[in-house]
Amino acid sequence: MPDEPEDLTLRYLRRMDEKLDRLVEDMREVKHRLGALEEGQASLSRRIDRMDDRVSRIERRLDLVET
Repeated sequence: MPDEPEDLTLRYLRRMDEKLDRLVEDMREVKHRLGALEEGQASLSRRIDRMDDRVSRIERRLDLVET
């Protein structure tokens, strides 16, 4: 009889360990995808900033704004 609870405990511990391994792998994937999103957002932000500078120069050249 004492062997049964130990086996049951080990079985539950192994299942918990497997679930934890899956969670760790999922978190790695989430971190990777979040990093890619952050990179893309930073790139887009830089492009918008450059576009704003270009529009400002065009407006000045065409005398559309006061200098």
